[in-house]
Amino acid sequence: MNWHVLPIKKIYELLGSSRQGITSVRAAEHLAEYGPNLLEETRKKPAWKMFLRQFTDFMILVLIAAAVIAGIIGDLTDTIVILVIILTNAVIGFVQEYRAEKAMDALKKMAANTATAVRDGQTVQLEASQLVPGDVLLLETGNVVPADIRLIEVHNLQVAESSLTGESHPVEKHQELLTDHEIPLGDRKNMVYKGTNITFGRARGVAVATGMNTELGNIARMLQEEDTETPLQKRLSKFGKTLS
Repeated sequence: MNWHVLPIKKIYELLGSSRQGITSVRAAEHLAEYGPNLLEETRKKPAWKMFLRQFTDFMILVLIAAAVIAGIIGDLTDTIVILVIILTNAVIGFVQEYRAEKAMDALKKMAANTATAVRDGQTVQLEASQLVPGDVLLLETGNVVPADIRLIEVHNLQVAESSLTGESHPVEKHQELLTDHEIPLGDRKNMVYKGTNITFGRARGVAVATGMNTELGNIARMLQEEDTETPLQKRLSKFGKTLS
């Protein structure tokens, strides 16, 4: 959903909200529908399992068999070369997977713990995990943005978004409607995103995405994809097919 091009009135309509926030009953319904505002993580694997998993690919098994055959017929040079290739691939794959797990931990640390929201027309402090789409949120200097938010009222707001866009300087925000559906993430000045930091000013906005549906959640999902291969792993797979 391109929330940055939708009028506030339409967003309220889609999320069953208003400037006075959502009701506790509607919040409970949304929590059941969308789940808690948390980054989900697949079960962590021990380091030794991650390393051994690098040797389970069919093409790696073919290379191991080739190394054994080369050793049996006395071609030690080929045996050593193949084993070095296999170990190099295993180390690279292990390091990549291990770093992805550490990166996931870092993403979870970026998330806010609490948030100021408007529920039933009253300003309340909530655990960030209990936020749902439609919640009207109040932001001020020093806050970590707890969800993806469409801004509806802005007062000199500046946000550090380097964790998402790589932009080194804080970005000035506004609440004006944008018209370009394909505008890059960093240019969506009427939006703020989960895990970014308010460096100056204050604002009011409506949460449009929580948990794994946020931009930060998309990054977390990509980190946990198991089919990501390095260029070396792709070449090794091709080499294994040729060898087999």
